[in-house]
Amino acid sequence: MNTQDAKRVLETALICAQQPLTVREMRTLFADEVGADTLRGLLDELSRDWEGRGVELVAVVSGWRFQSRPELREYLDRLHPEKPQRYSRAVMETLAIIAYRQPVTRGDIEDIRGVVVTSQIVKQLEERGWIEVIGHREAPGRPALYATTRQFLDDLGLASLEQLPALQAGGVPSPELSQLLEAQQPSLLESSAEAEASSPPDEPQPTNPAPEPSPEGASAAAAHGDDDEVAPAPAPDASDKVQADA
Repeated sequence: MNTQDAKRVLETALICAQQPLTVREMRTLFADEVGADTLRGLLDELSRDWEGRGVELVAVVSGWRFQSRPELREYLDRLHPEKPQRYSRAVMETLAIIAYRQPVTRGDIEDIRGVVVTSQIVKQLEERGWIEVIGHREAPGRPALYATTRQFLDDLGLASLEQLPALQAGGVPSPELSQLLEAQQPSLLESSAEAEASSPPDEPQPTNPAPEPSPEGASAAAAHGDDDEVAPAPAPDASDKVQADA
């Protein structure tokens, strides 16, 4: 099979696939007769072929996929003119803290936010597939440790956590994180009003005065700049041990 025919096969498979394709999966198209390096070269060529068009070939954490370019989303949204639901502030704060400080316990999140994290918020994020329990901290009660998932990165169109929007001064996540979530998956979580109606409001939780953020790592904070400030939590004790779930 010549290069042009191989590119056609690869392009067709990627367009028809419902999920991102890994290099291993794409090699099965050619009965493993095409090496991984050759395959990546074909993918690079396909990416260049689609430059300047409304669809682009991108690599995300789960593999390669075609997707619409972000600048065209406002036009595609006209096919579904209903007003997209918004993320509640509590959900955005919790997700941002997990994304930037993972792995963290529910207690860690409450220390940072200064209020109780309701079970409904955690349940929403788990059901969406954006966070998961990866183990338990060896501490009284063995609290669960939460981290983001591959699905979270796929939905944001990112290949790794390093591609998350950079933290702003004071450890505040860039508004781009909220914009990414709302642009990629605009109506998957409850609106702020619905979230407040379906779960108890956050109650103030007494916490010790939080220290100033260290230069080495700032905490995640509210995704909206005009919301209440979120104090950074002290870094977990180096003696903490993590025991992964079986």
